[in-house]
Amino acid sequence: MSAIPYPKVSPLAQTPRHVAIIMDGNGRWALERGLPRVEGHRQGAKAVNRVVTACREMGVEVLTLYAFSEQNWGRPDQEVGLLMQLLHDYVRQERMEILGNGIRLTTIGDTSRLPVFVRIPLDALVAESAKNKGMRLVLALSYGGREELVDAVKAIARRVASGELIPEHVDQDTVADALHTSGWEDPELVIRTSGELRLSNFLLWQSAYAELYFTDTYWPDFDRESLEAAFVQFAKRKRRFGLTDQQVAEPLEQRH
Repeated sequence: MSAIPYPKVSPLAQTPRHVAIIMDGNGRWALERGLPRVEGHRQGAKAVNRVVTACREMGVEVLTLYAFSEQNWGRPDQEVGLLMQLLHDYVRQERMEILGNGIRLTTIGDTSRLPVFVRIPLDALVAESAKNKGMRLVLALSYGGREELVDAVKAIARRVASGELIPEHVDQDTVADALHTSGWEDPELVIRTSGELRLSNFLLWQSAYAELYFTDTYWPDFDRESLEAAFVQFAKRKRRFGLTDQQVAEPLEQRH
């Protein structure tokens, strides 16, 4: 990531405040080039650097990257080990860039499952960057949307069992507050690379009203131009949230 303190100004008419990306296609990128899957993951790590820098420069407030899913633990041990090493290297190599650019690093998911050699530097950087005021970079690690919802239900059930909360008072805010993303705005734009057309257990609750953008580009080839193309499409979308076009066009105080 560049250390140049670019202003939070986007060249586009409308930049989403929270962007979430399903980074897919590393393995296929490598196989199509006759390379081992490991090379696809290495090039994918470079794409992370490019996209984090571009989002910061363009004024994105929150960038959530689906880095390692709960289901990814089922991949071959050698590949999982490689992904953990790449994560370790990213945290160590990008530490000064993250701190120097005021980025706030956060994680969601069951990070207790990460190996110690990854967890220690990761937790340290999360703590070091906690007071930064710039873009929030969220790494979804050992994360699953269904697993997150189960955790939320358990937390709410414990509150009910303790008498702190009655079932009739459980509402959408109650659930949202129990999620890993409590206190953040939901993503406005979810991007998935590699041509797959599904969410794959990513931010299921939070993406209820997100705009979805799918591209055939494999993640290692995703760059600033690819990101801008997604933002251009986002700016053309009409976000109605169940209302009519006329209602959306009216000032909030006139909507009755």
